Amino acid sequence: MAHVREKFATQVDKDLLAEIRRIAKDEGRQLQAVIEDALRAHVEQRSRAKPRRHVMDAYRSSLQRYGGLYEKLAK
Repeated sequence: MAHVREKFATQVDKDLLAEIRRIAKDEGRQLQAVIEDALRAHVEQRSRAKPRRHVMDAYRSSLQRYGGLYEKLAK
């Protein structure tokens, strides 16, 4: 399946953009490919940093049920 691309416009610090352009040139890649990789890496990093919903639901359920025990164990 082909990737559907969507154009968007934004602004970025000129020094950062210059560095990204240098990276693209050094790697022989298009600027958009480098930016897309950076965006993908950022999204992946954030998704790993956030607890998954089912984990948090289990934690909350456990806390309601065993909260008193957890407090005693902590002492």
